[in-house]
Amino acid sequence: MNSAGGAAGTARDLTISFGGFKAVDGVSFSVAPGEIFGFLGANGAGKTTTIRILCGLLIPDSGEARVAGVDVRTDPMGVKARVGYMSQRFTLYNDLSIEENLDFAGRLHRMDEDTIFRRKKELRELAGLDAAPDALVRDLPPGIKQSVALAAATLHDPPVIFLDEPTTGVTPASRRGFWRLIRHLAGEGRAVFVTTHYMDEAEQCGRIALMRAGRIIALDSPEGLKRSAFPLPLIEIAPAPGAPGNWRERYFGDGQAGVLSPHGMRWHLAVKDAGVWEALVRELPPTLPARSIVPSLEDVFIRMVES
Repeated sequence: MNSAGGAAGTARDLTISFGGFKAVDGVSFSVAPGEIFGFLGANGAGKTTTIRILCGLLIPDSGEARVAGVDVRTDPMGVKARVGYMSQRFTLYNDLSIEENLDFAGRLHRMDEDTIFRRKKELRELAGLDAAPDALVRDLPPGIKQSVALAAATLHDPPVIFLDEPTTGVTPASRRGFWRLIRHLAGEGRAVFVTTHYMDEAEQCGRIALMRAGRIIALDSPEGLKRSAFPLPLIEIAPAPGAPGNWRERYFGDGQAGVLSPHGMRWHLAVKDAGVWEALVRELPPTLPARSIVPSLEDVFIRMVES
């Protein structure tokens, strides 16, 4: 793997607009080698645009960014040579075989044939790719396609990897296998940037940048985000048969106890006044059982991004 001293990726006040729409608005962060760094946010929050800037595919209107020691504004081609990028769209050629796609990726990066052969063998073993090398990509299951796409993106041994929603549309088992591969790559000292809509995947990131309207509104570890979003208890209420039809308005309508949000057939209450909640819980009927729960990243997302 190519090495780069210091931070693997940094951004300071990155801003870019398309027409009158500010897609990225003053984004700043620093990511260390070996870190899995996640972007989490609704569609249009600026996650993909930020990644495209860091990959040297877009030049920001203002601000600075360096990836693997290279300035994205002054040397975008140098950045592209040092990163692996797997976009939301499928990045392989369907009419080529696995082997042909990997060979093509290696030649794009001007790798010699011996190095291409060695890296293909390493990555096939690492990804557990047991599909025949001459199998056409269009005939592969989605999970295998994604593993091949990651192998193609990392064939040139980049120190920084960008994965933009890499597991969309694949089975849970394939997602788990894909994340084992991501953790291995990070364990080798590579920085891995990931965007995802899956909260269980976000839990595996070392830190997460929550984005809304082009800005980072919170940046911390998953546990740190949970503590920040819920400094007081999070309560789960599971209405049973016979619960009053107007229970939300009757007990929580004034909002003094906290913020109530639906979660399937249950409700979560983010307590904002412990004293009010302790008094209120004594009034709840047995048909409204309530218990304190550990917040999930989904709770954090709803509270901090969608509220």
